[in-house]
Amino acid sequence: MATRKRTTFERINLERMNRRQRRELGQRLEKSNPGLEIVHPHAAGIDVGNQSHFVAVPGDRDSRPVREFGCWTSDLVKMAQWLKGCGIQTVLVQATGVYWIALKDVVEQHGIEVVVANAHHTMNLPGRKSDVQECQWLMKLHTYGLVRGSFQLAGDMQGVRAVWRLRCRHVEEAARAVQHMQKALTQMNVQLANVLSDISGKSGQAIIGAILTGERDAGQLAELCDRRVLASRAEVAESLRGNWRDEMLFELDQARESYQFAQQQIQSCDRKLESYLKVLPARQLEITLPLPSTVIKASKVPRKRGFNPDIPGLRDELVRICGVDLTTIDGISVITAQTILAEIGTDMSRFPSEKAFASWLGLTPSRDISGGKVLRVVRRKVPSPTGQALRMAATALKCSNSYLGARYRHLQKQLPSKASAVKAMARYLGILVYRLLTKGQAWVDQGAARFEQKRKALNLASLQSRALASGYRLVPVTSA
Repeated sequence: MATRKRTTFERINLERMNRRQRRELGQRLEKSNPGLEIVHPHAAGIDVGNQSHFVAVPGDRDSRPVREFGCWTSDLVKMAQWLKGCGIQTVLVQATGVYWIALKDVVEQHGIEVVVANAHHTMNLPGRKSDVQECQWLMKLHTYGLVRGSFQLAGDMQGVRAVWRLRCRHVEEAARAVQHMQKALTQMNVQLANVLSDISGKSGQAIIGAILTGERDAGQLAELCDRRVLASRAEVAESLRGNWRDEMLFELDQARESYQFAQQQIQSCDRKLESYLKVLPARQLEITLPLPSTVIKASKVPRKRGFNPDIPGLRDELVRICGVDLTTIDGISVITAQTILAEIGTDMSRFPSEKAFASWLGLTPSRDISGGKVLRVVRRKVPSPTGQALRMAATALKCSNSYLGARYRHLQKQLPSKASAVKAMARYLGILVYRLLTKGQAWVDQGAARFEQKRKALNLASLQSRALASGYRLVPVTSA
């Protein structure tokens, strides 16, 4: 069977280029015929802007191979019709803000493939830069297959991601409003936050509401606390003796209204998200379980309530859509599983391997290599909501009596910093998520004792190999 010829992009990525080779490639691309293999003969490039877009097609397709189109929908339709008339089958655009989204929708409706690329991968244009040169440069890169497209979420998941990200912004606004309320109370020397763990709870909101309605008696305010509050009524009453400044009361009222409005917005997002999840198709995977003899029951990490979605049966819906239960992985809560579903969907075919998936999440180091030597290791700043959610899930394993908890504590001892341990553990959680979504393997925790047993066995094997290499043999210490 004949092997497939590698494209230029594959050759460049498999064989790392040094600075001289990259400069030579740039000089070749500046020529009219750089002598590279043509991967996409019917390709075009679009430089996306706010008010207008510059489009470049091959010179033999039109007398004016570079044209400028406006941002209105009618101009986008004219652009797509002109590309169709020039015989263009695929176009390359940069992910510039959100201006490319409407353009991509209109062009794809006319049967033309749109490849969205990271702007950092196409910014090496030699010489002075202009919009005309930029679109021509994009056309050349796409013609010779030198740029790969970014990850694009499936169409049926676009609404889920949009609503979930909107809900996350409302949660952040609600958290800021809680901090604002706490600041106003502290300025009045009302130390309510020292006796209540959360002033946004039932007791805290009841007390704040009574304060804003004019109640000033500390004893009466303390009686509004729930019976489950650990602090005594005397402690609560003592913390509620303040100076009741008028301007601070007004600020407290404003912050409370902002918090209540954010809560209403979050509930509206939950209702919309519930309607989107119900219409998503179910996914069937053949789930393989480990042998029952290897399974050791471990205690789960207690999960915080926080701003959990008010959707009945959300966990069951996620299991139906994903085909597997991601919450069986210790540390991954329902909110983390929902974030994973909203950001990446269930189709993992865009990621060829689990290593590629971890790299896309920004959970792998970036190494500069020259001559086979690692020159430096830099920390990549990848704005990935999924990666951030997995980092938070990793921190929840600190006190977990599970296999993953023992692994995280071991990483904390081995790696130089806490951030490195969190990143390494988040990477492992991402790999487990990839395996569950691709292979249907169910995760069954084996307990912290199982991890310690495997770690000791690996350490013993390493010591034995080192002793044999030096001409020695390990002898166990026995009791008298």
